[in-house]
Amino acid sequence: MLLQQIAMTVSAASEAEHEELAPLWADPLVFGIVMFAFMLVLLFITWSYSNLGNRHTAVEEHADPHRQHPNKHDHGQGH
Repeated sequence: MLLQQIAMTVSAASEAEHEELAPLWADPLVFGIVMFAFMLVLLFITWSYSNLGNRHTAVEEHADPHRQHPNKHDHGQGH
């Protein structure tokens, strides 16, 4: 039953006259250039955050036994 409905829909769509696409307000090349520029801006924003991990030296975290959700990976150092 479902396959028959799908087949009828496909055949009706192929027999129907093709609708004309809506006109674009700019040349397709303009859309491509604008999207490329937008992606480049996002790339440079992401790249600007690439050095954040090197600002300070790494500090060893101490094991606090009074935390509500203690770190389970301290291997018993906080007890």
